[in-house]
Amino acid sequence: MKQGNLVRQDQNKPQTTAFVKPPYLKQGDTIMIVAPAGFVPDSTEIEPGIELAKSWGLEVIVGKNAFKKHNHFAGTDAERQSDLQLALNDKKIKAIWCSRGGYGTVRIIDQLDFTTFEKYPKWVVGYSDITTLHTTIHNLGFATIHATMPGGMKRASADAKQTLYKALFGYSYGFEIPTNPLNKLGSASGILIGGNLSIVNSMIGSVSEVNLYDKILFIEDVGEDLYRIDRMIYTLKRTGALKNLKGLIVGDFDYDVEKDTLFGGTHREIILNAVKEYNYPVIFDFPAGHIRDNRSLIFGKEITIDVNANLSKVSY
Repeated sequence: MKQGNLVRQDQNKPQTTAFVKPPYLKQGDTIMIVAPAGFVPDSTEIEPGIELAKSWGLEVIVGKNAFKKHNHFAGTDAERQSDLQLALNDKKIKAIWCSRGGYGTVRIIDQLDFTTFEKYPKWVVGYSDITTLHTTIHNLGFATIHATMPGGMKRASADAKQTLYKALFGYSYGFEIPTNPLNKLGSASGILIGGNLSIVNSMIGSVSEVNLYDKILFIEDVGEDLYRIDRMIYTLKRTGALKNLKGLIVGDFDYDVEKDTLFGGTHREIILNAVKEYNYPVIFDFPAGHIRDNRSLIFGKEITIDVNANLSKVSY
């Protein structure tokens, strides 16, 4: 990787990089769909995403390797890296929309050259395994968008689509979330970052480990047993990252409730137990993650969270 400003982060010091928002999109702009992780089973899977982008007045290019399959992956590491590198370098491409998650982005992250991207930044959009890109680009000092991918647009809610549109085109928006009795009350402002808990956890010790000092952390996950969630949140705590947060937003966690009765508790209780000693607000059940109603979040942008007994608010 041509690392540029990318260095190993110190969880006990604030990130000194000033955050840059790529230019917001406008009608007529070109975006590129790439597949840096798992393979796309069928080209028709991403058609709803392509049609949605076109309805917004955007031109859509699909990476030449986007529909390839190599074992679990969307082509070989070299093929996936090639498409993503082209998208990063091409100045005509104003946003990169990752087709789906799965696994595989970490295998190509160190082969990417961000030199041109740093001079001509663009929005990188996705979630789940794409968290590897979010944390890496965050450490470089650029904003990204955690949002539904083309492969999920067929079942996406209207709010998932609308918040992605607003995030890409620069419209302000916010959220009002019903209260959860386990929420920790309070207000805070800070730069938002995070993503899939498994991926955030797996970046520890690398240059993609995200700096969480004075940040608001968002986490979600899918298919993880409670003991794994417990282990990951305590591993993150042992790095010192959780103690210096400004706030915590917990999205959807999908797991087998009946299978996990022997472990005891819920993911909410596990997470709350890990952070209860810290004096910052916590929101549970935020509508984002591996769900239809996956609301779009702009990472690298300051947000304000206000958690009270009746309602929680998140605003940019």
